[in-house]
Amino acid sequence: MFPITVHLQPFFQDGGEGGLLAFLTSGVGLVLSLGLMILFIIGLWRTFVKAGQPGWGALIPIYNVYLLLRIAGRPGWWLILLLVPLVNIVILAIVCLDIAASFGKSAVFGLVLLFLLSGLGFLILGFGDAQYQGPAAAKGGRGA
Repeated sequence: MFPITVHLQPFFQDGGEGGLLAFLTSGVGLVLSLGLMILFIIGLWRTFVKAGQPGWGALIPIYNVYLLLRIAGRPGWWLILLLVPLVNIVILAIVCLDIAASFGKSAVFGLVLLFLLSGLGFLILGFGDAQYQGPAAAKGGRGA
């Protein structure tokens, strides 16, 4: 008896309002994501330099993961394991634990800041007082 009408026309118009809203939203999202990406690269660069690796390696997508494996003391063929779905989550967690141990940090630091909040974790490693102590996995601190 009582028709319910939903007026979605203001949200989906062909006029300038919808286009402007999409532009503002995507512009802000683009700036924020670029800013976070730059912070992540800076933190990764500083971490690589602390570990005696080339800092520019942070800019090259697959090579930076290979450098992280070297810092952790893991073999390079683990890069292939990082391409396998679900296995990559476990391998990345192990690598993050090893990187934390390589810098004298705890397992909680490795799991929370390097695995879950990697951008923040690498900024702390790169700009903090942590010193690289050598690859943790090679020392036998963690099982291979």
